[in-house]
Amino acid sequence: MREFLRNLLQPLNLAGFFTIAGVALSLRFTEREVTVPATLCLVAFAVLFTALGATADHRKRVRSALLVLMAAAALFQIKLAPELGTAQILLVIWVACAFSAWRVGIAVAAALLADAIFYLLIRDAGFRSPLTMVMINMGFQALAALCVYYAVRAESSRDQLALVNADLLATRALLADSARDAERLRMARELHDVAGHKLTAMKLNLRALAADPLLAGRSEVMIAQQLSSELLEDIRNVVQALRDARGLDMQTALRALAAPMPRPVLRLEVAEQVHVADPLIAETILRIVQEAMTNAARHADADTLSVSLRHGHGRILLDIEDDGRLRGAVREGNGLAGMRERLAAVDGSLVIGRSARGGLRLQVELPA
Repeated sequence: MREFLRNLLQPLNLAGFFTIAGVALSLRFTEREVTVPATLCLVAFAVLFTALGATADHRKRVRSALLVLMAAAALFQIKLAPELGTAQILLVIWVACAFSAWRVGIAVAAALLADAIFYLLIRDAGFRSPLTMVMINMGFQALAALCVYYAVRAESSRDQLALVNADLLATRALLADSARDAERLRMARELHDVAGHKLTAMKLNLRALAADPLLAGRSEVMIAQQLSSELLEDIRNVVQALRDARGLDMQTALRALAAPMPRPVLRLEVAEQVHVADPLIAETILRIVQEAMTNAARHADADTLSVSLRHGHGRILLDIEDDGRLRGAVREGNGLAGMRERLAAVDGSLVIGRSARGGLRLQVELPA
């Protein structure tokens, strides 16, 4: 409901409702026998306009059907009350909607066809200069179309920029983790090779001193020998911990990837024992989740994307599931084909299925 209201309260929609209200006020000047059908026709146009604003962008057939019905309602309104000179403003609203839903070529052709019918209607109604009226109306239509066209392009560019920025943030997080891993490995090697070597030499020297009859009874030598052994063992433990701590922070990278997308919401679960040390594997996981989020928003109209990352049977298991609705069989487009290609490059696998709630489910296995 909140999403529905947010869509209806967009500035362009508010302008459309305001214009429809203005046309409604002008109906009081029509003849009595025309007022009722003209009012019903205008109400139908308003309902169709509202339904179009509430329909998701990916439901192209539904949106196209609503646009065709809107055009019919607007033209019928013109036929009922051509003398008012206000009903044709509905065509301006309709053209703006057409340019937001259809490709430019289709929208232009549809607008020209609607204007040709508009010309015939007002010519048959007895207007002295129907072409002049049509051309003036086409000017307003062109203005509305340009405003909507550039608004849609600006919004698309903004979304693309947000996705690119999220991609850069996620990649930066992986690179930072990779750099930290490299630094931890370097420190582990330095501790093992330098400090460990010198402590071993010191321990051997203390053992030689302890074997000297003159120093064998000195407690200081025994304590120094014990401390050197303990310190050498501590350094070995630190080196082992530094090596075991290697792994990229997939949780931070995945959340950075999903941050700019208002929908779907990412529900992420990363098991504590999961450590992805290979940057290529990490990038593959990142790109698969990114493509799944794009598909869930564009094709499934999903609100939530659940992602689970865990270990199992010596492999990394990635489960992705959305709460959208699959219609018919899953058709593998470029996105899913790209996933398979990435996984094939790292000896991974992908199983595509349907979740218990009817959404898309992806089961991915990767080398650990």
